[in-house]
This record gives sequence, C-alpha cells and structure tokens, in this order.
Amino acid sequence: MPGLSRARNIYFSLFFFFFAVLTHVQAQNRVPEKTTSALNSLSNAFENLAEFAGPAVVQIFSTAYAPGDGSTTASIITRQSSTGSGVIVDPNGYIVTNAHVVSGAHQVRVLLPTTIERESNITSILKPGGLRVEARIIGVDTETDLAILKIEGSDYPYLAFGDSDLLRQGELVFAFGSPLGLSNSLTMGVISSVARQLEPESPMVYIQTDAPINPGNSGGPLLNSNGEVVGINTLIFSRSGGSDGIGFAAPGNIVRAIYQQLRKNGRVRRGEIGVFPQTISPAIAAGLGLNKQWGVVLSDVVPSGPAAEAGLRPGDVILSLDGKQMENARQFNVNVYQRELGATVALVVQRAGQVLNFQVEVVERPDDPSRFFDMVDPSKNLIPELGILAIDINRRVEEMIPRRRKRFGVLVAATAQDAPTVSLRFQPGDVIYSVNQIEVTGLTSLRQALTSVADAGAIVVHTERRGRLLYVILER
Repeated sequence: MPGLSRARNIYFSLFFFFFAVLTHVQAQNRVPEKTTSALNSLSNAFENLAEFAGPAVVQIFSTAYAPGDGSTTASIITRQSSTGSGVIVDPNGYIVTNAHVVSGAHQVRVLLPTTIERESNITSILKPGGLRVEARIIGVDTETDLAILKIEGSDYPYLAFGDSDLLRQGELVFAFGSPLGLSNSLTMGVISSVARQLEPESPMVYIQTDAPINPGNSGGPLLNSNGEVVGINTLIFSRSGGSDGIGFAAPGNIVRAIYQQLRKNGRVRRGEIGVFPQTISPAIAAGLGLNKQWGVVLSDVVPSGPAAEAGLRPGDVILSLDGKQMENARQFNVNVYQRELGATVALVVQRAGQVLNFQVEVVERPDDPSRFFDMVDPSKNLIPELGILAIDINRRVEEMIPRRRKRFGVLVAATAQDAPTVSLRFQPGDVIYSVNQIEVTGLTSLRQALTSVADAGAIVVHTERRGRLLYVILER
C-alpha cells in the first residue's frame, strides 16, 4: 500500500506546513491550497491504515474461576469476566494477546469486527457488532505476559510483524484495540522510548509510547506507519487509572519469538548455560577492580552446569557472545534463551587481564514457573484448601521434572495470590507426597486426604522442592 509507506514522510512534512498555516490564517480567511493538500494526504494515509489494519484487530472476552471469600461452599470459587484486545497474525486464525487477558480462563470468546467487504450493503456509520466465536488457548507465557489463541476457520485478515529493532524515538505509531470495551478503536502517538526496563536485571524490556492506551487495550497491536505489528500494548503508568500518555508495549521481535515457540510447543522453552550475569555498574567495577564500568560480569556459575563444565568462573567478564558485544545482563540473558536447546554459544571472556574463549552448551532452564501453566484447568485442578492448582504426574510431567525422590505425588502447577497462610508458600514445581502422613498419589487422593484432616489441629504437607524435602504447615 504506497499510501501507507508514505505516511511517515508526510507526517514530518506536516510540521513544515504547520507554521505556514499559523502565518497565513492570521492574514486571510482560508487555509492555503498547498497546505490543505498536504493535510488531506496525511489524513488519507491515516484512513488507509485504519481500513487496512482494523479487520485484523479483535476484542477478547474471557471467563475464569478465582478463589472466593469462602463464606459459603458455593463461594469457594467464583466466576470472573474480563475483556481485552488481540490481533490476528496468521490467516488460519492465530491471535496474539496478553497473558493477563486470558489468565486462568476456562472460556474465551473473540469478537471479529464487521468489515465493508463482508457487509457491502451496509451504509450506516453504525456497523453491526461483528461475529463472536469460541477460541482456545494455544499457549501462555507469563514472563513476557503474552498468549496465543486459535479460532476455527481460515482466510482471516491478518497483520505481519515488523522489525521492532528499527524503531526510533519520535517515530509515529498507532495503537489499536478496545479501550474500556470500546471495540475497534484507534489512537496515534510517537515512540517515547525504544526500550524501558521496568525492573532491574529483568529480561523483559518495553516500548514506551504516548499513543493513548487505556484498560481494555491490553493485547492490541502497536503498528508502525507501514501497518506492521511492532509491539503488543501491555500496560500503562497512570495516577488516574486512565491514559496519562505513558504506555508500554512488548516489542514486536520478542512477540514474534514467543508466538513461534507457543505455536510450536505450547510453551516457551528458554535456554540457559548455568550462570547468573549482572550488569557492571561503576560501583561493581570499583569494588572488583575492573577496567571497564559497563558490560556483564558473572556473579555465580552453577556447579556441574554447562558453564562450569566449560571452565567459566564467578567474576568472569563477558566480552561477547557469538561475536556480539555484551553490554548488560538483560541483553546476555535474552541472547542465550533465544538459542536452540542443545546449541553451542561462543563466549569471549576477560579474566585477570587475560582474554579467554569458551564453547558452552545451551540447556533448558529447569525452573521456569510458567512451564505447567498450559496443563491446568481451574475448574478441575483448584485445591482451595491449599490455594493451589495441582495436576497429576503423568508421562509429560515426568519429562519436565525427571529427578524426584518418589515416583508418585501431585505437582503444584500454580498458586493463588490470596492463598491460605502457610509456613512456606507453595511454589510451581513443588511435589506433594503426603498430608498429615496420609500418602498422596494423585489429585483424588489429595482431596480425600484434606477432607479426612479437615478437623485436625494442623495440616502438615510433606513436599519436595528442587530435590529437597520439607514440611509446609497450613496455619488455621
């Protein structure tokens, strides 16, 4: 679409004519023809973009179970509904949205927008509400707050991913979605920052934009002037609860990588080499006697891990990974976990004034908290007495937690935020073996055991966590 590709240049031309408008309007009653032409061209470009992208943007409705107040048997779990946005990225009905839009959902529906092509006889500016269809969750990644949905059918309008690494501060962008439930809305703004790290050492960075984003926009696309998905709108900073011009979107390149893994595997398999990197600060450089005040230093190397076996040590400074200069810990982690499992990375390391080379194998991160998320159904796996979602240990689960003390038990897949008070909070990956010495072999026996000790003075759950046995005590 030539009109879309010219939108960026036309936008910047607008600023030149803006001053002409101010000058001439003071002297005459009408806008000069040259200025009007430029403004019309810019307006047409925006209209073309909306017409092109709108049919691929959907509204998402999800219904989930959540722990209730427990005042009655019926309120142990309650139903909660929420709405958000999404974008179709494949003509076969694959949709990208935020994980929090469908978190814990047992039912997800998608509202497809009405298009002129589908309803050619419609002339009113008020269009029909569109078609609402069932969707299934393909995969969820809580670390990046992304999820993939699938609707039945084919030949859907879709949007392609753009290269978010090419974004520049000040670039024009467009946010599509359903703010406050208002479907198929469009706002415009610029890139305020190409990368914001909201938590120190977090592997996730966000695009910051001043394009108005409100509750309900979550999961909708952030587009460049070519109509490409360069981000997924995720969150806002706001004192009022509405848009204060500080919105954040997951970068399109990260979204594309997560989408490909979730579509292929149903979950994200992140690689690691068994090290804990930290970003070098001036204080770290001074305290460790380093000759550079930026970069990456290894604070720990896991014993018996791939890096330890290759010869890496705590205190090593990482100069490059596969020939790419390493400037901070986040960059290092992302470059490692995007590698194929079983691949080898080449590291150039500085140690005590020497430059050393290492070849290190990439293995799967064993403790990813989201690796069991797609295996639970809140309506079937909720254990309200413990505030957990638990699953039976089948062959698939055994492959994900191969080292266990016993060959039976129940796996903790997720925990509720408002879980009952316990001595040690349950964590995803914990394996429950007994309740008050009553052996637990599966979900059924766990529920039976909790029923039988309901009147006991204390509930003691024997649990394995990362190879260590411990007692988790439920306080009454």
